[in-house]
Amino acid sequence: MQLTGIHHLTAVSARIRDNYRFYTQVMGMRLVKRSVNQDDASAYHLFYADKVGSPGSDLTFFDFPVLPEVRGTRSITRTALRVNGLDALQFWDSQLTDHGVRHGAIEERDGRLVIDFEDPEGQRLTLIDDGGVGEAHPWEKSPVPAAYQVRGLGPITLSVPSLGPTDGILQKLGLRPVRSYPHPERPAHTVEVYEMGPGGAAAELHIARQPDLSPARGGAGGVHHVALRTPDADYDAWADRLNTLGIRNSGKVDRHWFRSLYFREPNGILFELASDGPGFAVDEPAETLGEKLVLAPFMEPHREEIEANLVPLG
Repeated sequence: MQLTGIHHLTAVSARIRDNYRFYTQVMGMRLVKRSVNQDDASAYHLFYADKVGSPGSDLTFFDFPVLPEVRGTRSITRTALRVNGLDALQFWDSQLTDHGVRHGAIEERDGRLVIDFEDPEGQRLTLIDDGGVGEAHPWEKSPVPAAYQVRGLGPITLSVPSLGPTDGILQKLGLRPVRSYPHPERPAHTVEVYEMGPGGAAAELHIARQPDLSPARGGAGGVHHVALRTPDADYDAWADRLNTLGIRNSGKVDRHWFRSLYFREPNGILFELASDGPGFAVDEPAETLGEKLVLAPFMEPHREEIEANLVPLG
């Protein structure tokens, strides 16, 4: 029984209309689910992904009216988005420039070509060449040509003051430490690479040891949690395994489009284990994903009230 890769990452926006424009028009991702936070229906929960909303392709945002994140350790610090090849990175170098997005040069990091940049609220992102490994589901209505579209999530980088406690949890979950490299912004710090399942860019966590940083304070431009993939058939067994390992967790949570288990590792970073299915087409046609507000069944009786409190996305 193995975790097979990154399932999704959920971040925080305080400017959801700008967020929607950036990820659909600049990044060319498809809004595959327009919903609300199931624990706070006053807030949008938007899911951007590939054409079909494949597990491992969705970057999601909560719409919270909060101050910007104060950066620091004990946090998720950077999210990679996978593209295929140098040609794609050269396209993105021009695309980001044309849209006035500040970004770094194409450079090599940990054996892969990357471009670092930030979204309008300071969300730290990296485009990474994954060599075209694995399936791709480009969306024909994207403003980005199919060959250059974001294929899915890549390595997720976390900052911790002490590696030992986090290492212990990750290895209990079956992740494997495989290599390390100097932190690109702080070369005195080391980044440890852990892989799961088949490994590769879609199945890695990068853990930066940064004992001299203050703890982050969450906010807009920050990350809420990272979710790791489990096949549907293993979900119940993972619920049992977390309890057997003594990892305090949420218990089983049905998110309608997938099933979840939540826990915090010892440095306080929120993790989720999420099943691959049933997927985003369970409650609306695949052809029109994300075009209207979709609510989990238990929220439907409150639709009128929920819709009245949401701002139009544009």
